[in-house]
Amino acid sequence: MTSTSSNKPALRRLADGITLARGALGLPLLAALSLGWGWFAWGLLLLGGISDAADGWLARRAGGGSPWGAQLDPLTDKILISAPLLWLAANGSLPLWAVWLLLARELLISGWRSGQGSGGPASLGGKAKTILQFASLLLLLWPGAAAPQLHSLGWWLFWPGLGLALSSAWGYVQSASSALKSEGAGGRRA
Repeated sequence: MTSTSSNKPALRRLADGITLARGALGLPLLAALSLGWGWFAWGLLLLGGISDAADGWLARRAGGGSPWGAQLDPLTDKILISAPLLWLAANGSLPLWAVWLLLARELLISGWRSGQGSGGPASLGGKAKTILQFASLLLLLWPGAAAPQLHSLGWWLFWPGLGLALSSAWGYVQSASSALKSEGAGGRRA
């Protein structure tokens, strides 16, 4: 057994720990936004985005994440992104209907992915959507002097992110539908 292969379980545990910690950021992020602690909230969101990249990198380095981590990772992303989305809708920075549409998509896909043994791998569109959402939210929450210009840029980035969310959801639905049809056809042949 090489030293690299003996590190794989430790890397998976570390990736799972980072994923779990990201999920715990949602409530403090929402509290910071509600209390007007702009820079703290922004830093928590940035930390969450960095942790999403870090746990994915660690899982790939370990030759794949744990089944538990694969199911938990998309859920923690939803928690982290939902908190500022709801806050931005509540204060009128984003239209409530668009936020509800996005959250409904997230619930639908998270439900489907949780039923998959591996957590259901994220599509390329789903990954791009997550990156756009994080970038949009970081700009929308920017508390500094350039806030109006950055908020405007974040608002404009939100819309392609919503479009990617809806189109990737359609891809997931088609994939699940095809899989169900294949299982049904295979069951009839037996």
